[in-house]
Amino acid sequence: MPKTTPQCDHVSICSSSSSHSTLAGFKRPGHRQRLTATRADNRVFPREDKLFLEEGTNTFPAPLVLPGDDLAGDPEDPQTFQDWLNGEHRNPITPKRKTIYVVQSPQINKEVDFIQTWTTPTCPDAEPHHKPPRAKDVQDYLSAFYHGLPVRTIPPLTVEFLPWEEAKPNPDSRKTDLQYVGLRIDNECIRIRARTLPNGIYRGQVNLDDLLDAAISLLPKDAYALLMLVDFDLYEDEDDEFVCGRAYGGSRVAVVSSARYNPVLDRIQGVERLHAWPASHCEKYMSACCAAEPASKKQKRIPVNGRGLQKSVVLDGPLKEAVSVYRSLPEVGISTPLMSALWLGRVCRTASHELGHCFGISHCVYYACSMQGTASICEDARQPPYLCPVDLAKVLSATSTTASERYRALLAFCERSSHGDTHLFGPFAAWIRCRLDLVGDSI
Repeated sequence: MPKTTPQCDHVSICSSSSSHSTLAGFKRPGHRQRLTATRADNRVFPREDKLFLEEGTNTFPAPLVLPGDDLAGDPEDPQTFQDWLNGEHRNPITPKRKTIYVVQSPQINKEVDFIQTWTTPTCPDAEPHHKPPRAKDVQDYLSAFYHGLPVRTIPPLTVEFLPWEEAKPNPDSRKTDLQYVGLRIDNECIRIRARTLPNGIYRGQVNLDDLLDAAISLLPKDAYALLMLVDFDLYEDEDDEFVCGRAYGGSRVAVVSSARYNPVLDRIQGVERLHAWPASHCEKYMSACCAAEPASKKQKRIPVNGRGLQKSVVLDGPLKEAVSVYRSLPEVGISTPLMSALWLGRVCRTASHELGHCFGISHCVYYACSMQGTASICEDARQPPYLCPVDLAKVLSATSTTASERYRALLAFCERSSHGDTHLFGPFAAWIRCRLDLVGDSI
């Protein structure tokens, strides 16, 4: 990732994808296709909701598509609102099955207390007072994001890590040490693969696939979906360095780890704070990222009819308000409140994204959107917290709420005293207020 200067003012914003998108072969659906994608044959929204499903001015930029991004690889086919309604594997919400459950990170039995050290990074910047986000805060965010559905927690003592075998981690080993821990769910104990990493950012990891299988056992009868939050670093395959989370959409379960979202790891992981959302579409930043791409990967291709060129726009509307607030905020530095809020915001965005898959929503290719796929922890920081018009239509239909009610619930969460002047929730609140004002003026 290219180095950036702290003096960047983010004045010039690009509404289009980066110049790299053409080289990568990404072709965004056109304006007419995007408009059609919010409509369905047998679903008519009230007039006010229809206004919220419009693109608006500088409200929903195109996906960034920087080198190495998910959409620069092999993007999925677009999923329209009609496609979503017709989805064979989409789980319906019913009066008896409509609750979203959140499970906080499992308790650790004293017989396996050695894995407690796995929740603290090995880097010198990690301090004990930087605690992972509380499950209650994530629950409250999801209650607003999926407004209209009840969101509840499962008592923490229900889930606990226990010994599975006698093997203990070997701190002197230079190799990955595969072992197992047990996960107690009520009266059942499930085997969970784990591995120690003597030279890793974390001393150990637990297996994501095993946790997802265990989460299925946790589903209450009235659950529509269940999210398990864990403080541990995760892996799927032996060749994985780490993964942040995943959903088994058809099984209605998701697991999200807070470990890699810890801001103390940003320098080690190359996460760009200065150009996180909403400043991720900064023209200077986009150009620098594309220019930094290795020459061997570049192709000499001239865009046709301007397609593939970054389109700079005069900053206005919700994005202008969000960037303005973002510019006014102090650097995160080592401030505990700002670090904690940044950490929470990252986990909330990923939690809402993974639960979106439980609602049958595919990765978005229409806009920069909370449901857009990510290929790295760096790309993750650039993704917005909002839903684009296409995916908003799906969520409004699923939750039977209105766009205005949903936005006001999110605004109330963002404006809490502990969230208001922070680097994701402050700009998001400004974005929402402007969106509400613009639609209100049109009614």
